[in-house]
Order: sequence, then structure tokens, then C-alpha cells
Amino acid sequence: MTLQRPPMIRTDHSNAFARLTMKSRVPTIIREVHELNPDLPSTMLDALRRHADAMENNALIPMIDLPAHDYGDWLPAWIAHRGDTWLNTDWFFAEIYNYRLLMQIVRWFELGRDPFAPKKYEELTGTALWETLDRALATRALPIEERLVRMIHFDLWGNRIDLSYAAARAHGSAVGANDLLVDDSMKVTNHLLTTRHKTVHFILDNAGTEMAIDLALADTLLNGIADRVVMHLKAHPTFVSDAIPADVLIFLSRLERRSGDAQQLGQRLQAALDDGRLRLIPDPYWNSTRLFWDLAPHIAQTLRDAMLVIVKGDANYRRIAGDAMWSPETPFGEVMTYARVPILALRTLKSDVVMGLPKGLAEKLEATDAQWRVHGKYGLIQAANLSV
Repeated sequence: MTLQRPPMIRTDHSNAFARLTMKSRVPTIIREVHELNPDLPSTMLDALRRHADAMENNALIPMIDLPAHDYGDWLPAWIAHRGDTWLNTDWFFAEIYNYRLLMQIVRWFELGRDPFAPKKYEELTGTALWETLDRALATRALPIEERLVRMIHFDLWGNRIDLSYAAARAHGSAVGANDLLVDDSMKVTNHLLTTRHKTVHFILDNAGTEMAIDLALADTLLNGIADRVVMHLKAHPTFVSDAIPADVLIFLSRLERRSGDAQQLGQRLQAALDDGRLRLIPDPYWNSTRLFWDLAPHIAQTLRDAMLVIVKGDANYRRIAGDAMWSPETPFGEVMTYARVPILALRTLKSDVVMGLPKGLAEKLEATDAQWRVHGKYGLIQAANLSV
């Protein structure tokens, strides 16, 4: 039986968090780009101000300007939302399309300057990332089954460190006894240890701490479990800290300057990158507003024989769920049947979309924490379509 998909979340008054995001959070991010890059030309700074003001004032959503290499790619999505305003449209479209307009303002495709680089640099040069990575690398001494479970947990909680969302970032690495709402890590470990010599795909979310743990988990998998790891990245900067290939290469260069386990990790990853066991594949699909059941054909073909597809973070979770308000008890596996590949979703909750919770848990959380769906404290390790 095919599940009836609920309608997508909208930015009108029907969803308070989506509206808050487009009315306040995203304009704040746009203005912060101005603050982080004061040396941008005055024309760009003025355009950033106008873009933030237009969103707050509920203006019509414009089409990207010509010339643009991806004009034809964006035109169908914009036509589907023609006449919509920023505060009366599908949230997934509005939030993601905003970043494409931001790339237009800073002329990223011409000049290659990441407007979020100063924030990424701050995290990369801090101590928290490296302390978290050291703790993750200490698992190398454990038996492989226990190590995989621990690394999956590390990779989940790395998703809290989101440079676009301070509420989630504030929870940091301190994990409470009840913070993990669903834990399929052992099922995934059994699947990985009995389905060898294939490719694991990561659909990456944030650079920085989360990406560091993604790479540490990739290194674990390349040690006799998977033949190859493919990391699918954004083709241009999005959501402030979403990873692009340059972020991976910058991080690898930082590993070279470390010592001990971190430096050795860098050496193994560089060797894997050199010989093709580790691949970095950016694609504009991941910057698009298309949902996972509308995969670009070349990506669907790439994922077809995956050993596992690891879907990282909240926005990617929204993509696989259709950014819709499912009943929290709707089985994750039933929703994900359409994917036809083994899926592991690692996500801390930063939006209202949620599936696969045990019966009664959502009501219990609602009674004690009205913001439990959106503040990034709680996490999910959810798997579907596994071989075991």
C-alpha cells in the first residue's frame, strides 16, 4: 500500500517555525553575510540589504537573473511558485532558493568567494572541533562492531554544530540520556558487517565538526568494510555551513598540520582520495528544491547499487520526507520504501518534520518541551531498506 503523502510545510501562519525562519532567521543570516564580508563592493552590500528587506516585507519571490548557467534548471521550480511571496509559499522552496539568490548577489559562480568562509574558518580554528575529533578517533582501539556503533553516534551528534542555527549549536556535544529518540545503529552495523565490498554514499550536511566526523566514519568504513566511499556535496555554498568540496580540501590540509591520530587520519584520507576509494562529488541537485523521490537520473543511477546511503542533517531529512508533517508514529521504513536503497538518516531535530517515533513518545515530549521538534537537542538514527 502506498502511503498518502501529507502536503509540504508552508511559510504562512500554518507553521510557526517555517514562518519564523523566513521572517527572521534567514534575513538575519543575509545581514550577517554583510557583516562578515564588509569589503564586498557597495553594489553587493546594497543588494544584500534589499534581499533581507524583501523577505521580511513578504515581497514576491523573483526569478534569478540572466545570465545564469542554471537558469533553465531553476525555471520550472520558480514557475511552480510564480506569484508566491516569501511568507506564503512552500518552505523548502523558499529557504533553499534564497541561497541561490544569495549566490547571485555575491557573484559566486564568477568570483568563487564563499560568503560564509569567515564563519567556517572560526569553527575550523577553534578547539571544540579537534577535541570532538580526538574523542571519535579514540574508538580505533575498540572491536569493529562497537567502534561502528560509537562512530555512528558521534556522526549523529556532530549534526548539532550548525552555523546557521545557534539554538542547536548551543547543545554542543553534551548528550543527555533521553536525547536519542530512535537508535537503529546496531541494525546498521549488522548490515555493514554482512554486506561487504560495495560503495557507501554520504549525502553531506555541515562542514566543520560534522564533516570531520563524517570523514572519520568514512575512514572506518574504508578499513575493510566498504570498497569505496562517495561524499555528495553542495555545488555552491548553502545554509551557511553546508559542505562544498573546498571545505573538505581545507580540512585535509589542516589535518596535515596536526600530530598523532589526526595527522594519521589525514594521511589515510589523502591516500584514499588519491587512489579513488574516497570521492568528492558536488552536484547542483543538492542545492535544488527537488525532493528525494525526484532524484536527478544520474544520481539515481549512481546510488542504485549502494551498500548504504547515509543521509545527514535536517534539510536532507526534509528532502527525503517531502518536508511534510507526517504523523510522528508513521514508520520510517514505510515512508522510505520508495528509495529502494539502504538508507541511514542521522539527524538532530531542527524542524517539525519527524517520522518513526515509538508510540506515545511525541505526546510525552510535547507535554514537557513545546519546542522539542526544532531546537536541535534531540536526535534520530533511523534506517530503512537494510539487508538484515
